[in-house]
Amino acid sequence: MRLRNIKGSKEYIDKSPFVIHDPEHYKGKWHTFFHNRHPLHLEIGMGKGQFIHALAEENPSVNYLGIEMYSSVLYRALEHRILTDLDNLYFLRFDARYLLDIFDKHEVDRIYLNFSDPWPKDRHAKRRLTSPGFLTMYDHILTPNGFIQFKTDNRPLFDFSLESVRDSGLWHVDELTYDLHHSEFLEGNIMTEYESRFVSEGHPICRFVISR
Repeated sequence: MRLRNIKGSKEYIDKSPFVIHDPEHYKGKWHTFFHNRHPLHLEIGMGKGQFIHALAEENPSVNYLGIEMYSSVLYRALEHRILTDLDNLYFLRFDARYLLDIFDKHEVDRIYLNFSDPWPKDRHAKRRLTSPGFLTMYDHILTPNGFIQFKTDNRPLFDFSLESVRDSGLWHVDELTYDLHHSEFLEGNIMTEYESRFVSEGHPICRFVISR
């Protein structure tokens, strides 16, 4: 999908008080940024932020970081953020390939991956957020009891992701469904913008939760 550039989005992000511009500074000490020791949850590739905003509003005792690498998409999330008075939600314009530069071992309690870019060409497989390389990084930064929740409408990506999980020999699949909205796992589900659209069009949503 081609992203429409929003003129001035980079400049707007650079000035936003809701975007952390020096995340490397907080590696190993994110509690000093939030001024508490609440659990830290990430959404990687958060899009326009509907999902993570809802989580932050429902869970004031959890700290949330939304990671998005595209300025025009993050800009849209910030349009929503300025309308709230949340003190537990901030954003990073950041490439997830460098997570180990900003998070220390066992520093993150939960990771959400929602409708990630499928990178359909084989030569781009390493860029998928559920590829073996990313799973290794998540293992490093997640607490021993931490877990990952992954949702997508893309069945080939879901199958690839499950294969990566099972081949790792490290992760355990705790929950699995190929049709979330007709499953036992629907209760408490928060939909993203993409999910709302796909469900309205009748597309099944795949979801798994994994831990070690």
